[in-house]
Amino acid sequence: MIALIDYGAGNLTSVKKALAAVGADVVVPSSPSELESAQGVIVPGVGHFAATRVLEGAWTDAIVRRIGEGRPVLGICLGMQWLFEGSDEAPDVRGLGILGGRCYRLGRAVTRDVKVPHVGWNSLSIDQDASIVDGVATNAQVYFTHSYVAPVTSDTVAVTEHGETFAAIVQHGQIAGVQFHPEKSGEVGLRVLHNFLQLAG
Repeated sequence: MIALIDYGAGNLTSVKKALAAVGADVVVPSSPSELESAQGVIVPGVGHFAATRVLEGAWTDAIVRRIGEGRPVLGICLGMQWLFEGSDEAPDVRGLGILGGRCYRLGRAVTRDVKVPHVGWNSLSIDQDASIVDGVATNAQVYFTHSYVAPVTSDTVAVTEHGETFAAIVQHGQIAGVQFHPEKSGEVGLRVLHNFLQLAG
């Protein structure tokens, strides 16, 4: 059973449909205690980083316990950014901090104008082997919609270019994140979700 966290930051319907398409048994828990029986946890999300404040406290504690038990976690879009220490978008809101670094507004590192938000299809450049990208070809196209990005670190599995290079997929052990929306990314997105299910055993 995969727990899909609803913290009011996005429509879960398309994510649930995509997970069902790859054979996942999905539940949307109403309380942190329901995560105890989850084989894996997915934190989706769109919008402002401040929305993740809802996860502080009991939800974060429950997710950290699942990580300590070796259960995988996948962050999608805003959910991926939450895996890091925080974001310049809401400096007073802490991220989970499992991954090092802070998220920042796209385009800050370039002198020419960059269209923000970054919306639409773009390609992945896979930099290292990782289970989350098993069967995903470099240059595969996926769908993005975001204004903030995560830094490129040793946990970065794939990058995308939009004015600058940013982390598109990360993985650290059983913790993974994707900046794009796999539920809107066709067969490539379904493959990523399938790979996460494999992590969840």
